Amino acid sequence: MARNILVVGGAGYIGSYMVKMLARHGYQPFVLDNLSRGHKELVVAGELIEGDLFDYDLLNDLFSDKKIDAVFHFAALAYVGESMEQPSLYYKNNVCATWNLLDLMVKHGVKLFIFSSTCATYGEPQWLPLTEDHPQNPISPYGRTKLVIEWMLEDFREAYGLKYVNLRYFNAAGADPEGEVGEWHEPETHLIPNILLSLLYEDRILEVYGNDYPTPDGTCIRDYIHIHDLCRAHLLALDYLLDGGEPTSFNLGNGEGYSILDIIKATEKVTRKKVKFEYRPRRPGDPARLIGSAEKAEKVLGWKSEFGDIETIIETAWNWHKKGVGKI
Repeated sequence: MARNILVVGGAGYIGSYMVKMLARHGYQPFVLDNLSRGHKELVVAGELIEGDLFDYDLLNDLFSDKKIDAVFHFAALAYVGESMEQPSLYYKNNVCATWNLLDLMVKHGVKLFIFSSTCATYGEPQWLPLTEDHPQNPISPYGRTKLVIEWMLEDFREAYGLKYVNLRYFNAAGADPEGEVGEWHEPETHLIPNILLSLLYEDRILEVYGNDYPTPDGTCIRDYIHIHDLCRAHLLALDYLLDGGEPTSFNLGNGEGYSILDIIKATEKVTRKKVKFEYRPRRPGDPARLIGSAEKAEKVLGWKSEFGDIETIIETAWNWHKKGVGKI
């Protein structure tokens, strides 16, 4: 009998691919999404339930009716800049809504939780690549809300026996290699899709935030990871918990850093188009470098990146955006 998996935020970029992967591997996914930032068109498997994590009665009925075995959490707001301007929104949506979800999980005896966390919980790096034992000193409300959730999960473990895995990842990128789902944000703030949209639509100008960082070319350096690799790590994390693994955290990244100008050059190579861009002032909350070590995930979960090449990552995204999905 297939295990029933609740995927909150499953109509979003990463969540929708996770739903597809769960269905492919014999699980029965149920998607809960309020569609405030997700899109029902991205839900290509499982059952979509339109609703909010604050709807206690809906969640209560869902856990009762669907007999949920595990929960995957992708429903957080995730714009660093927006969190600096509207921290109240982020604490309400990320922290309070997650508490409501966890409270009902305890009530219904659901013990397994896979959390989409972030490298933003680390803040300014004291060493690179970042490992899981790096101090967590987030510099944005977004990162702080994710860290508060991690603390909450540990408290629920001690008090109620919750079993969880925190997956702290770096820059999610790319699209479904089969072209069914991909990145669709309103507004779009991520680098690779914004580069591609600037190539597809003449009314778009790529904006590069900051060219005075202490990096070789003055632009931020980030670690990019394909959504297929991210979701496969989530699947392995579920297997880990089902096999009795103890609650823990894993970093997910490729261990390689690319500057914004590096990504622009790689995109030009993939698309054979010239990228036009303009520099803008730095955005608050952006560290100069973020590169992660996935050594623990490789050792404990047996996880390996399958789409580690940056040009391959960009190519899958390019194929998705050429379809004209989500032009905003």
